[in-house]
Amino acid sequence: MRRAIEAADFPLPYKRYSFTLGLETPEGVWLSGHSASRLDPARGEIVAEGDIVAQSRTAYDKIAMILAAAGLGFRDVVRTVDYVTADGIEDYPRTAALRRELFGDSPPVTNTVVVKRLLRPTALIEVEVFASRRGSQLVQVDPAIDGLHRAQARRVGDVVYVAAQLPFRPGASEIVAPGDIGAQTRQIYENAGRILHAAGLGWESVVKTVEFLPPAGLAGYKDTGRVRREFLGPRYPVATGIIMPRLAHPDALLQVDFVASHQPKEIANPGWTRYEKLTYAPGLKAGKMLFLAGQGSLNPETHGVEHEGDIVAQTRYVYENIVRVVRAAGGGAESLVKTIEFVTPAALPRYRETAAVRKELFPEPYPAATGIVCEALLRPEMLIEVDAWAVLP
Repeated sequence: MRRAIEAADFPLPYKRYSFTLGLETPEGVWLSGHSASRLDPARGEIVAEGDIVAQSRTAYDKIAMILAAAGLGFRDVVRTVDYVTADGIEDYPRTAALRRELFGDSPPVTNTVVVKRLLRPTALIEVEVFASRRGSQLVQVDPAIDGLHRAQARRVGDVVYVAAQLPFRPGASEIVAPGDIGAQTRQIYENAGRILHAAGLGWESVVKTVEFLPPAGLAGYKDTGRVRREFLGPRYPVATGIIMPRLAHPDALLQVDFVASHQPKEIANPGWTRYEKLTYAPGLKAGKMLFLAGQGSLNPETHGVEHEGDIVAQTRYVYENIVRVVRAAGGGAESLVKTIEFVTPAALPRYRETAAVRKELFPEPYPAATGIVCEALLRPEMLIEVDAWAVLP
């Protein structure tokens, strides 16, 4: 069962878009990313106004409408991602009071990602939500909820969502080993291991990682592979790696999001041999969930970037490869429930044209979607990388 969630009186003309406001499946409810964008009838244009607290409230007002249309509320929210611009991050701690107001004593896991910019130029924050009718359990790790009112980890069904980890020692306020991405990576994995243990899981249960790093982390980024091999091998999870202008702490060189599952995991690979030498898989099936690695327009056979300079052709190539991985797991294009499109600044002039590709390749109801602007991608010839989630029949 896949059901698009529609909201009456929604402040944007969403039905013309190539994504749904929210998509419900038996495994959960995925919402597209929502910012403070709204149609101003007096001006006849879409605007995003106010400081980061005001914009967060507007975004959550829109999210509340979508959740209500599905018969859900804020207490059903399991995980959020706050995409915050570099201009907004210094003021971001002020949003903690709003989260306390909305979520009470049951906050979701919240991953905070600093982005180059959002698609609406005046937007400071965009919020992406995953919710569940089945409820979720807070993982009892100390502290279970941080000072910004974000849960460290929650379990829904067999899946455990772990908050984004930065390289802090437990209880410390300063980043470890400034300038040393290898040492910072080890601290991140030690922190995540403590949370997984509290959830009754080990490293073999990790199904997905998403890494963010600033340009200063690129020189030593290969050092992170040794840590991944030590902690995650030999049955690696899927992974995505994106370059952002900075992280939430200015001295951090890496941030890692972790997802784990109590279900046994099965690799989904269309037959691409390049993954035999990498520390991640193209797809992992765990129960009905299919976790997918980030895909750029990298040819999995030649290792070259296809369609250099053409965002539309790259987008088609990326989604065709994503669907190949989904089919290897027994699903199809209709199995995709959520996509996050990381777009480089050079891609923006033609980015709107990629909507036609989504309409061409995906049946309705379309997957939920978030589109944000990154600093760069790990292969500079790539204009877009897509991090996708799927639910199998």
